Amino acid sequence: MEPEPKLYEKYLHEIWKRQSFTGQLNTYKNEPIRTIDIGTHNLSDAGPDFKHSRVQIGSLTYVGDIEIDLDYTDWKKHGHNIDSKYNKVILHITLTNRFKQHYVFTKAGRKVPTISISELIEDTEIERISKKTHPNNNNNKLKCFDLNDDTSYKIKKNFIINLGIERFKKKSTKIYSRAKELVFINELKLKEPVIKYELTEQFNNRTFSHEDFNNRNIWKQLFYELIFEALGYSKNKSPMLKLARYADINFMQSLGEDDDLLTRIESSLFKISGLLPDVENTSDGELTEYERGLFGNWQKIKEIYDSKYLNETQWNFLNHRPQNFPTIRIAGGARLLRDLLENNLITKIIKKFEEIRNDKVLINSLRSIFIIKTDNYWSDHYVFSKPSKIKIKYFIGASRADEIVINVVLPFISVYFDIFGKQVLSKRVLKIYQMYTQKSDNKIVRQVAESIGLEGYKKRTIFSQGMIELFRNYCSKNKCLECEIGKIVFN
Repeated sequence: MEPEPKLYEKYLHEIWKRQSFTGQLNTYKNEPIRTIDIGTHNLSDAGPDFKHSRVQIGSLTYVGDIEIDLDYTDWKKHGHNIDSKYNKVILHITLTNRFKQHYVFTKAGRKVPTISISELIEDTEIERISKKTHPNNNNNKLKCFDLNDDTSYKIKKNFIINLGIERFKKKSTKIYSRAKELVFINELKLKEPVIKYELTEQFNNRTFSHEDFNNRNIWKQLFYELIFEALGYSKNKSPMLKLARYADINFMQSLGEDDDLLTRIESSLFKISGLLPDVENTSDGELTEYERGLFGNWQKIKEIYDSKYLNETQWNFLNHRPQNFPTIRIAGGARLLRDLLENNLITKIIKKFEEIRNDKVLINSLRSIFIIKTDNYWSDHYVFSKPSKIKIKYFIGASRADEIVINVVLPFISVYFDIFGKQVLSKRVLKIYQMYTQKSDNKIVRQVAESIGLEGYKKRTIFSQGMIELFRNYCSKNKCLECEIGKIVFN
């Protein structure tokens, strides 16, 4: 017997587009549903699957969004119930709904009818869409998979190592460019993002000396931005970076120095991010002491803040594990920011390179700086006002700490040592990068490692970074004949 085609949500999107149902759509209250306009397919990762749809349910016509999930329980699993981007959903469509639940609830508390369509789809329709949408089971393999076995192991290794170094240099160049930009902003007394600016030709052609970078706040702001961007992962990088630029280091330094600094930092970050609950319109019984404290602190701080705010809808909670929700990452970032302000975090890192002779000890010491355990409120909350049944142990765990060391600390400190002429220490940074072994890998690295037969190296940083570089700049762009492996395989 042929296996039943696996159904992905995108197949259900196709079925909704075609309206290829075998019978009448009805709610669980037996109200007929008529589709007037399927809406616009939302191809981004954020928000409902179809926007601006029009459906008639019973005798009423609704205009809004449609969300499609495999199962009824995905509404909560995917965090739609706590994401305001889903407040305009008018119909929740699922393949399965075991207990025939009638509704889901938006963050605003509105009931949305949910329906199951499993009995309204023909098997042949599923199979046809499956073949169209997912025709090749080897889509996760590289083009040279099964073809590069005869390519020299040494050639593969050396090529990946070179790509790993190339990727490191690209990151360092990007960091240096931003450092120069911060010098420009500082010299002209500009404030991001209130005043827009363009780098002048004179500035672009200028030769910089180490004296241009003597302002410590330039380094603190740069490090702050890089850390927050790294904590954002791919889907929240942009708002995390904006947050670090809106609530910049000068503003953070104006918050004072005492035992309550962390609370003021959190109050500022959560309010400016748009994620702090609207305390004024919430009854006291629904608020914790921590939430009231954040709001109270912001009331004292807001008079000295003169930059922009983000909106809650700019943040992406969808398809994130709760441990990676922006609320958790901002709370973790707040603790690193306190170390940057109070404990001279950058100086601490520099001293480790200067004083720790053993490379393995240095690596473990760097990693440990960025492993941040949860405390108090955030040990049992992923978002505000909704306690979690599962205890949260870390704001930043070992794997994310590795990512920060590799993608932020090493290229950042390499640029610092280069600017101030500390070439011996700069070379040591590259040595640490070459010998660093990570606690985990990712899907791209596993895919490339398997395809080119280098599975044993996927947790070695220089190799994993090289594999990412290979995939993003060669494989995914079909530049096989520019790749050292592809030149041999396809010629």
